[in-house]
Amino acid sequence: MLNGQGDDRADPERPLPPVWRAPGMRPLLGSAALGFAGLSLLLPVSPLWALHGGADELGAGLVNTVLMLFTVVAQLLVGRLLRRLGWAGTLALGSCLLGLPSLGHLLTDGVGAVAALAAVRGLGFGILTVCGATGVAALVEPARRGRAVGAYGLAIALPQCLLVPIAPWLAEGVGFWLVFACAAVPLLAVPLAPRVARALHETADGSAAPMEGRDAGRLCRVLVGPIAALLVITAAGGAILTFTPSLLSDSTAVYLALLAFTATAALCRWRFGHVADRRGAAPAIAPLLLAGAAGLAVIGAGAASGLGAGGPVLVVAGMLVVGVAYGGLQNLTLVHAFTAAGEQARSSVSVAWNIGFDAGTGLGALVAGALATASSYTVAYTALAAATAFVGVCWAGARWGKEP
Repeated sequence: MLNGQGDDRADPERPLPPVWRAPGMRPLLGSAALGFAGLSLLLPVSPLWALHGGADELGAGLVNTVLMLFTVVAQLLVGRLLRRLGWAGTLALGSCLLGLPSLGHLLTDGVGAVAALAAVRGLGFGILTVCGATGVAALVEPARRGRAVGAYGLAIALPQCLLVPIAPWLAEGVGFWLVFACAAVPLLAVPLAPRVARALHETADGSAAPMEGRDAGRLCRVLVGPIAALLVITAAGGAILTFTPSLLSDSTAVYLALLAFTATAALCRWRFGHVADRRGAAPAIAPLLLAGAAGLAVIGAGAASGLGAGGPVLVVAGMLVVGVAYGGLQNLTLVHAFTAAGEQARSSVSVAWNIGFDAGTGLGALVAGALATASSYTVAYTALAAATAFVGVCWAGARWGKEP
């Protein structure tokens, strides 16, 4: 359990039941998996659809940037929605907003329309992400929170692992229509919403009062480090998920690169939960940031022209390394943020973390698209590597990993 000093480690001598058995966890994880399945199918394909309609790389990057911008807007409003609609209504609304717009892509490939559909999907995604992270923290006690976050991470990373690599292939090999039809799958999560709501009601609904005054100032201070780490690694992920289909010309290489990234991210997001419970979340953050920076530099080198067959090999190798950092840091930054902020700030931490995640993803897609349009993908990934390394050095030399 958490002690008075905010220790985020569980007692290794005490056996604990699997987090999967906690009441409400299975429907919550099912809702998360279905939501991220719809998102994962369109993350690489919506920008590709915009390119199909005549957009350039900047326009294609704008699609996922708009998605994440409206995700952040929704995340700021989730507290009000929960008070007005309750957990069941809010979760159902999020699933509908995320799933239904996918069918609208069948009507047009214009970049403006694709971006508008991304905006609606972003609203639904923002609702589901805050509800998911807040719900996981409420359903499982702090001693097992790292494992719970790992289970949640696995539920949302597996769809990415399975669907992100194959989505561009399905779109170009079978037809975009198939991807757009399948991306409506979040609608299947609507019947799960009442089950999640009942379990959260039994645990005082998983919400917490908003922070005020000096508490809000302290919350901002303790979240600077984990949110900075999250921003740079999700910016890298946003660039990878958006532009890998256009970075590599061979469809097999695209599949292998995205599989390497998403599979390692899924595994590491799950397994680092055990590390966080046993040893604390903070010590591994700086090494993972520096590893992610190295992987991004390798991807940038692989994207350089004139490397021949060696280019795709370097890209896949870099994806493997970045995937480890991307998955591990998603778990560790959230667990560390919950621990540093305290139980009373659980809802605020969930909102801040999800905003950092999605703002980073959108910013990465926008910056990488702008740099690739103005110069090259090598320059884009080099810039992302430099930003990630800078934050890693800051983590290694600062007190971000210590309790205030």
